[in-house]
Amino acid sequence: MKLAVDVYYLEKSAYAAAVAFSSWKDEKHQGIFGARLSNISAYRPGAFYKRELPCILRLLQEHNLKPEFIIIDGYVFLDGDSQTGLGKHLYDALSGQVKIIGVAKRPFSNIPKKCELLRGDSRRPLYVTSAGVAQEEAKKKIKSMAGKHRVPYLLKKVDQVCRKMAIQR
Repeated sequence: MKLAVDVYYLEKSAYAAAVAFSSWKDEKHQGIFGARLSNISAYRPGAFYKRELPCILRLLQEHNLKPEFIIIDGYVFLDGDSQTGLGKHLYDALSGQVKIIGVAKRPFSNIPKKCELLRGDSRRPLYVTSAGVAQEEAKKKIKSMAGKHRVPYLLKKVDQVCRKMAIQR
């Protein structure tokens, strides 16, 4: 199983969502999971993972999810290689048992060109970093995902689900 995850923040709470799928080319998900957390700490520059990581871990624990891959909205490595980002913290928290692919929509300072991935007919790249799987392989997997546009369909889906569930609660 593969999971695309995202977190949506309200004032002092957050909602984490995951969309499960089995094949990189899947257009439809196999399941949707969510978890709400209260008393979320404020965002602190340089420590984003401290806010988001507990949300993702709670989601996995609450639903006893044991994926082979997790795709996050963000970076595994902020510089593409060694500067630890949310995805690397997640990889470490899961004892390296789950492969993590980070897909970011905006460049982080000093992110190298090798992290760029163009999809569809978009001229704006996505930025792909990974842990537990080679970066080139991670890029191929994201490129192969269903959807004609820049952001793969199931990654858009988890973002939409996350927002909708957070606002409805």
